[in-house]
Amino acid sequence: MEAPRLTDPAPYQKSVPSNAAVSPPVERRRIALLNQKGGVGKTTTTVNLGAALARRSKRVLFIDLDPQAHLTLHVGIDPDGGTPSVYDLLTNNAITAADVAQRVGDNLWILPAEVNLAGIEPELADRTARGTAQSLLRSRCEALLVEPPGFDFVLIDCPPSLGLLTINALSLAQEVLVPMQAHFLALQGLSKLLETIQLVKQSLNPNLVVSGVIPCMHEGQTILAAEVMADLKTFFDAARSLDVPWRHAKVLAPAIRRNIKLAEAPSFGKTIFDYAPDCHGAKDYESLAQAVLNLMPTASVPAETPRQPVTAAETA
Repeated sequence: MEAPRLTDPAPYQKSVPSNAAVSPPVERRRIALLNQKGGVGKTTTTVNLGAALARRSKRVLFIDLDPQAHLTLHVGIDPDGGTPSVYDLLTNNAITAADVAQRVGDNLWILPAEVNLAGIEPELADRTARGTAQSLLRSRCEALLVEPPGFDFVLIDCPPSLGLLTINALSLAQEVLVPMQAHFLALQGLSKLLETIQLVKQSLNPNLVVSGVIPCMHEGQTILAAEVMADLKTFFDAARSLDVPWRHAKVLAPAIRRNIKLAEAPSFGKTIFDYAPDCHGAKDYESLAQAVLNLMPTASVPAETPRQPVTAAETA
């Protein structure tokens, strides 16, 4: 039996009142790159989008929340090198975000990951029960992010799951970008992802929005890719009048074409601009960076009396 297509956002939320107040665009942006499905180009997009922004003189901080530490490896850092990591930041109050941050290039810094992040949920079980673990990353990073000169962009590479680390990323972020392949199963996973974002918006982060979807490893000549892109655009267009975090979301262009150089670059610990600056992948990420800069993320908040937030325990 064919699974339902991603075309009807109505079950998620009511319509937005005509007098809804919209906040002004934020200047410094915190973006979670999120997809609970692995192998969709999420880490590749985080690294190369950040590198493209850095080439435009934007100060960029990567936060690697994936226990696989692929982002950390991609920028040339050994996750087993004995230096402080995000794991230490979340479990040791004596460690600050400034202690963990490492410079990895011009205008590029990272809070690296390590494999011990895989066991972080049991270690934070008491805090999770009290409702404080879900926003721990935000509280531990705030001093670094607000202290001048700060960062123009914070890009958070989320793990391929919807657990505690992802909730922390969404608590810290202002917006979400969803890298995904134009496959039918990816549409089904997007529905659950959006439900999680809605819960976090209600309970932990009322200004959280979904800015868009980034098609990755794209094969635009296929009928399947065209159908999936059309379904996505229809779904987002149908949400424009609803009070949901994705009501302003777009399918970002250009799509990131499948390119072998993008797959090779991590093994050299380099961004695509350092490894193969003239390839299609580099050109696509340069254009994507401009598309992201052109986005004007806004947090839509109804002028009516706000709903009571759900408890943080519902996101655990």
